[in-house]
Amino acid sequence: MARPLRIEFPGALYHVTSRGNEKRPIVIDDDDRRLFLGILSRAIERSAWLCHAYCLMNNHYHLLVETPQPTLSAGMHYLNGVYGQKFNLRHDRTGHLFQGRFKSILIEKEPHLLEVMRYVVLNPVRARIVAQPEHWLWSSYRATAGLTRSEDFLSTHWVLSKFAGRRTAARQAYRRYVAEGAGLVSPWDKTHADRFLGSKAFIAKCLGRIDSTEALQRAPEPSHPAIRPSLTELFQDIADRRDKRGTAAAIRCAFEIHGYLQRDIAHHLGVHCSTVSRALGRPGV
Repeated sequence: MARPLRIEFPGALYHVTSRGNEKRPIVIDDDDRRLFLGILSRAIERSAWLCHAYCLMNNHYHLLVETPQPTLSAGMHYLNGVYGQKFNLRHDRTGHLFQGRFKSILIEKEPHLLEVMRYVVLNPVRARIVAQPEHWLWSSYRATAGLTRSEDFLSTHWVLSKFAGRRTAARQAYRRYVAEGAGLVSPWDKTHADRFLGSKAFIAKCLGRIDSTEALQRAPEPSHPAIRPSLTELFQDIADRRDKRGTAAAIRCAFEIHGYLQRDIAHHLGVHCSTVSRALGRPGV
């Protein structure tokens, strides 16, 4: 069965999740968490996203991102691909870190962005890892609430502007709003086809971005995004230790995730195609 088309358009807002393969951890220690956030920062910058909220859990993560340009798939390929390769390199493992495709839900910004943002940062509380959202260091809650310095990649202006004109008052109101959501039902109870959260008019507008609803069900997603990191970027991001394992990981990421031909990788590295083929464990292409 063909995979459904990922709907992307300028100005779209998504809740994105990606889970560890077989529900296994995607982070082992705080160094992994810092590594993930660093790569997330680069993915946001190079894809020109607006990140309104995030939460990194032990075996999955949540993002609430707005895409001024239709770059969701490209950015997610970069994030999961580069992080997965670096995680494998750090922990001497092989294979897929993440389970299948990432999941995305298109959200109508008004009135749902705030309730989804609250859902995202309350994940550690619902999972009973911490009693209060401020106790979890790996989400956007503390920065938005003014309890710590905001990351450069986090966009807090729109969220805070919905609570008050002055930043101090807005942060206090934000903290109250999140606290009030601890016992509420999930916003996903209101989704349509597990892909949209919004009014009928919003859903119709989203469906109108493609040729037909039949195309939504049948059209496959491109195996490689139109926007992808250069080979120079990939080898700087992954093979920064200049060792054979790091180079092999970067080769696999370039070939398997971003669709570069073996001959292009070989030309970039200044080696014969057979060297690239050996790193991939397959005949040359």
